[in-house]
Amino acid sequence: MAENTGVVFLGQNKVEVQSIDFPKLELQDGPGVHPDNVGRKTEHGVILKIVSTNICGSDQHMVRGRTTAPAGLILGHEITGEVIEAGPGVEFIKEGDLVSVPFNIACGRCRNCKERKTGICLYTNPERPGAAYGYVDMGGWPGGQAEYVMVPYADFNCLKFRDKDQAMEKILDLTMLSDIFPTGYHGCVTAGVTTGSSVYVAGAGPVGLAAAHSAQLLGAAVVIVGDLIPERLEQARSFGCETIDVSKGDPQDQIAELLGAPEVDSGVDAVGFEARGHGEHADEELPATVLNSLMNITRAGGALGIPGLYVTGDPGAKTDAAKEGSLSIRIGLGWAKSHTFATGQCPVMKYHRGLMEDILNDRCQIAKAVNATVISLDDAPEGYDNFDHGAARKYVLNPHGLINA
Repeated sequence: MAENTGVVFLGQNKVEVQSIDFPKLELQDGPGVHPDNVGRKTEHGVILKIVSTNICGSDQHMVRGRTTAPAGLILGHEITGEVIEAGPGVEFIKEGDLVSVPFNIACGRCRNCKERKTGICLYTNPERPGAAYGYVDMGGWPGGQAEYVMVPYADFNCLKFRDKDQAMEKILDLTMLSDIFPTGYHGCVTAGVTTGSSVYVAGAGPVGLAAAHSAQLLGAAVVIVGDLIPERLEQARSFGCETIDVSKGDPQDQIAELLGAPEVDSGVDAVGFEARGHGEHADEELPATVLNSLMNITRAGGALGIPGLYVTGDPGAKTDAAKEGSLSIRIGLGWAKSHTFATGQCPVMKYHRGLMEDILNDRCQIAKAVNATVISLDDAPEGYDNFDHGAARKYVLNPHGLINA
C-alpha cells in the first residue's frame, strides 16, 4: 500500500501534517463522515496525485474553532491533480490526465446538478444539500491537502486540462479554478457587475481579491476594495483597485470621496460571519456589519453577491443567536431599496471552464492578483498561522514538488 500524508485539524488553532490512509474507491469511516456515507462505493471515482492544493479562508474558520468541525478532519477542498487510478465506472477521465476539481462534490444526476446548482447536490451529503472535501457538515469526504485524494463522480466533477505542459506553465493560475476564482467571479455575477459598473468588495483576503479581479474581467469601471489590513489593501492596489481602510470610518463616507456619490452599483461580501466593525468598532466582532453596510452603500435596485461564508453553527460567537447563524441584518433597508441578494456555495462548474480559457489565453492574471505563494505540504501549519495573522498571500501547497516556484 502506498503511503499518504495530509493536513489534519486537531483542535482550535492546531493543525499537523500526519500519515493518513491512502485513498480507496470507497468512502471510509472517519471524523465527520455521515454514517450513511460510510462504505459508500465510488467506482465512478478516481484517485489523484495532488499537484497543487491551497489553503482557503474557509479552512481558517474551522482551524480558529469557529465551526463544529471534528478533530481529526483532513483539510483541503481546493484540489488540482494527476489521475493515477480510475474506477471501473469512469468512462472519459483517464490515468495521466491533469484535472481541476471543484470544491463542490456533485453527483451530476440529481435535479439540482442537472440545473447547474452543483453547490447543493442532493445525493452526496446525506445530512443536507451540498458536499465538499475536507469540510465541516459536508458529508465527511476526506480533504485534498494531502499527497493523494479520491474524487467521486469523476467524469462529471473533473475538469481536464487538454495540454499538460501548458497547464503546468500556468499552474499557479489554474489552481485557483477549484474555488476562489469561480467563487469571486460568482460573487460579482450575482451582484450584477457588468461593463461600466462601480463595485465595492468588502474584504481583501484571497476571495475578495479574486472578486475584485473578476469585476475587472467583467468590465467594471471602478473596483473599490475595503479591509482593515494595510498589506491586503496594498495587494488590491497592485492590480488597479481603489481601496478604503474601514478602520478609519464608515465605508460610505470614503466611497463618496472616491466617486463623488455615496453609493455603488454592486456590492460583494467577501468577509462572512467573522466580520468586524468599522471605524471605532474595528476591534469588535460584529457579524452583521458587512451585510448591513452593503445594503447602505448599494444603490436602489442594485444587487449583493455574498460569497463570504455564513454558518449554522458557530461555537465561538458572542451571542446565542449568532451561534446558530441568526444575525441582526437590516432586511427592511434591503427591501426598501429593492435589493437582490445571492448567497450560498458557488456552483464552480458553472464558471470554471470559461475561466480556464481566460487563463490559458492570457486574459487574466489571477495568481498575481491574489499573490499566490508556493510552500511545501510540511510547511502547511506555518502557512495557516501566517494566513491567520493577515498575510496578503494565497498559500499554494506543493506536496510532490511538482511546481516550479
